[in-house]
Amino acid sequence: MRHGESEPYVDGQPFALVGGQGDPPLSEHGEEQAQRVCARLSGEPIRAIYVTTLRRTAQTAAPLGAELGLDLRLEPDLREVHLGDWEGGVYRKMVAEAHPIVLTSFAEERWDVIPGAESNSALADRVRAAVERIAARHPGERVAAFTHGGVIGQVLSLASGSRPFAFLGAGNASISRLVITPGRWIVRSYNDTAHVDDMVLSV
Repeated sequence: MRHGESEPYVDGQPFALVGGQGDPPLSEHGEEQAQRVCARLSGEPIRAIYVTTLRRTAQTAAPLGAELGLDLRLEPDLREVHLGDWEGGVYRKMVAEAHPIVLTSFAEERWDVIPGAESNSALADRVRAAVERIAARHPGERVAAFTHGGVIGQVLSLASGSRPFAFLGAGNASISRLVITPGRWIVRSYNDTAHVDDMVLSV
């Protein structure tokens, strides 16, 4: 699951950083999205819930944890792509302004065009390791991982062998489903937003 909508960036007022990455809380709209995605998942046989070091994932997962009586487990390597000099919300501004580096990043499908940003290979390595750790802890079980758009894109790229940015753009509070086997990762669904489709979504 991607986290719910977070508070908007205000130019000149960067988000607080956790581990060098922007850590905005959910907006009021995002809190409602969290309630809806968790209501959607509450009937599933989920055995564990994972979140990242960034609070918007824990805030999104909290209603599900309360409903199912499960503690939220931390998986730091599912945190969002590190955006280097553009952390703290600056990336959002640059995207909105169609900055030339953003256009180059999208065209070349690379994060590290951004000064100081994480490389595709570094992202792929940590995300793969996180998914494999979780799968090894829960053989035959269903788990929920609340994470970030860039990470979801990377996981599905690894699973499908697609272009690096082919699965960017998962909606806030969307659900994507994977089956992890010893031999392969299988994509079951991507960007399921049926539970929030009557809301106005934003990135």
